[in-house]
Amino acid sequence: MSLQPAPDQGSMGRGPARVLVLGGGGREHALVWSLAREPGVTALIVAPGSDAIAAEPKVRCFPAVSPLDPAAVVGLATAEEVDLVVVGPEAPLAAGIADALTGAGVPVFGPSRAAARIEWSKAFCRDVAAAAGVRMARGRDFTALEPALDFARELAGAPGSRGVVVKADGLAAGKGVTVCDDYAGAEAALRALFANLPARGAAAAAQPVVVLEERLFGGEASLIAICDDHAALALPPARDHKRLLDDDKGPNTGGMGAYSPVPDLPDSLCVHLIEAIHLPILAELARRGAPFRGALYAGLMLTPEGPVLIECNARFGDPEAQALLPRLAVPLGPLLLGAALGDLAAAAAGLGLAGHVLPTTGEAAVAVVMAAADYPDAPRKGDVISGLEEAARAGATIFHAGTVRGPDGQFRTNGGRVLSAVGLGATMDAARQHAESAAALIGWQGMQRRHDIAGKLPPAAPTRAATPDPVSEKAWTGGSATGQTGPQAQPKPAGRTPTSPDVGATS
Repeated sequence: MSLQPAPDQGSMGRGPARVLVLGGGGREHALVWSLAREPGVTALIVAPGSDAIAAEPKVRCFPAVSPLDPAAVVGLATAEEVDLVVVGPEAPLAAGIADALTGAGVPVFGPSRAAARIEWSKAFCRDVAAAAGVRMARGRDFTALEPALDFARELAGAPGSRGVVVKADGLAAGKGVTVCDDYAGAEAALRALFANLPARGAAAAAQPVVVLEERLFGGEASLIAICDDHAALALPPARDHKRLLDDDKGPNTGGMGAYSPVPDLPDSLCVHLIEAIHLPILAELARRGAPFRGALYAGLMLTPEGPVLIECNARFGDPEAQALLPRLAVPLGPLLLGAALGDLAAAAAGLGLAGHVLPTTGEAAVAVVMAAADYPDAPRKGDVISGLEEAARAGATIFHAGTVRGPDGQFRTNGGRVLSAVGLGATMDAARQHAESAAALIGWQGMQRRHDIAGKLPPAAPTRAATPDPVSEKAWTGGSATGQTGPQAQPKPAGRTPTSPDVGATS
């Protein structure tokens, strides 16, 4: 999609004036930062928020309100007369916060608990993807150790095997995956997982504990779409880095940095991926009575044979959001509200948008995450952070993920991933230099970060792949899985005003 300037505010259509954002991490700081800069947003309420988030314009934080407490969240939303609630982390979705808000008549951007299961149950994600015709790696889910060990041995011993991926089934904050080179590693991961299981009743014992998959090789990418049951508008693709150390060494983390755009996943191919992955999954969830309204995150592996889905999340990625939101050339609020109301097509039309991918400013973005001492095992809290003002003056945007302001006014570490330094630039190299320069000015005892985010870029992909995409043969051949190019409004029946878009067939 060609770059487009942000439209004039008067042509944007209806957006939310009062927004409640749930969460208090780096992703939520980026969301609040973005929404606060929209003229149509007059008030931002954040629960619980953070000291850094509270310093943004238009913001009031409510640290005593838990985003996991449905009654407290509904009470705050109604007392503050918000137009929209945006759910940041995954845990409130699994707790049914969106269901409670919907029941109270409050528009919410975030799926129901039933739809959000696509993130917190890896087995459910595989089942939905299979029914939707979306390819994932070869794999199975298990409730018991011995059959899991047998399948791990089979995967590791298969001709051409590159290893086994062990995925805990359940909420894991992005850290429930162990990538194993061989059977010995998979066996150790499985035995540790089953040994640490809490006591389970009869019903829980029938639920999957782990998913095992063949290990795929290729570049990873994240494609996140704003969705309203059956329509999808994608943010630009991003690539995050899960390993703690440079050159993808060390343990898995929630993410140590991200960049966008992704050279080997251009926007022109993302259009086809939305049609081949997101729309079929939305249709399958709706068929199961779990319509999805929120951010549908597709984690992709770009294999030599084409993209393969490796996971779905039910919210904006972290740290992808920190790199993506500063790149957008359109306001976020109207789109989030449109999705929450089931009217994404009208919101997109009000912004003059067409197609499946949101326009950007044309700049590249690089986010460098700084983590606490002893992260990810037992992050240390309380270390004084220096250099924040100097980093801001250097031109980077600093998003706080795990900080607290002490009585002396100084920020201290208060979580595992502490900060993200985000640099923008006309080129990826310029953006990386801004992010790295800012990160170099920040420090505390035991700080950990990578120095190679966006340092080694893959070659740019052609706009049309040479071989069919295994997700959908139509994806790279100029065809369309849906026959549509963007969210479509329903035809207007006589005497009736349409209330939701229709993207047409999704299979």
